Amino acid sequence: MISVLIADDHSIIRDGIKSMLSGHNQVMVTGEATNGQEAIDFMDLHNIDIILMDISMPLVNGIEATKIITGRFPSTKVIALTIHEQHDFIRQMIQAGAKGYVMKDAERQELLNAILSVYEGKKYFSDKALDKLTSGTKDTSLLTAREKEILRLIAQELTNQQIADKLFLSVRTVDTHRRNLHQKLDIKNTAGLVKYAIQAGLI
Repeated sequence: MISVLIADDHSIIRDGIKSMLSGHNQVMVTGEATNGQEAIDFMDLHNIDIILMDISMPLVNGIEATKIITGRFPSTKVIALTIHEQHDFIRQMIQAGAKGYVMKDAERQELLNAILSVYEGKKYFSDKALDKLTSGTKDTSLLTAREKEILRLIAQELTNQQIADKLFLSVRTVDTHRRNLHQKLDIKNTAGLVKYAIQAGLI
């Protein structure tokens, strides 16, 4: 079972999320928090796979809580579940370490898809979030089709070996493509490549 913690300061929202997730054979809500500090305290005592994190909460907001939790508990994945669809909120949550961003008006299936995708090591962004992120989209015309494909997989946090296995390439070839991406895009690290891939609409 995928254990889920709901962090939201409105009980009616927490109850609604629990109702949406109830009955699924892979997902189980195992905790609730009414603010970011409670979420951090809960994590000190329990192992949780996924946190559905609101942004606007008292004491410690969702952005700060996400930074702390992803730093202390790297195996726990955070999905922002919020009403905020502004670009700045999305960017801050990604920088804090969130692996997904879903709006509170999402249907049950989308929320489940987000949880399952993030649990499997992928990222998940709602259509609204993607629209905001890709406004002013980066130009990828200088990249080859193979480089775009590898950039997309890097952004999904696959290792060079995993990318090589997926594309039937040697690890050395993937490493060469990765170096070329850094040089072409003038980006120093993997986090920069992930940000570029999001802005380019590749994920």
